[in-house]
Amino acid sequence: MVDTLSTVLTTKFTEIETSFLTYLVVVNIISFIAMGLDKKKAQRGRYRISESTLMALSVIGGASGVLLGMIVFKHKTSKSKFYTGVPLLYILNQIIIVIVFNYFR
Repeated sequence: MVDTLSTVLTTKFTEIETSFLTYLVVVNIISFIAMGLDKKKAQRGRYRISESTLMALSVIGGASGVLLGMIVFKHKTSKSKFYTGVPLLYILNQIIIVIVFNYFR
């Protein structure tokens, strides 16, 4: 029998863990989309999403989305703030995930 996603989430994770996973998915989707939108706006010479906003998304858990956006859209890859900062924030995000899932059970 194949478990549905909601069944797996409710039986394998606590309510806090499920909420945290949902938050991470949403913030990373938003981060990825923000990178794509900023790239598109840059190509069209339009008003851009600020670098501080993109970095803030990384800080609040969206580093995976920003990093993936950097790779997929080839965006912000020449800026040292991004090519060093985002991978470091990704590592920090992963450490926080490990802490939440291992120490708050």
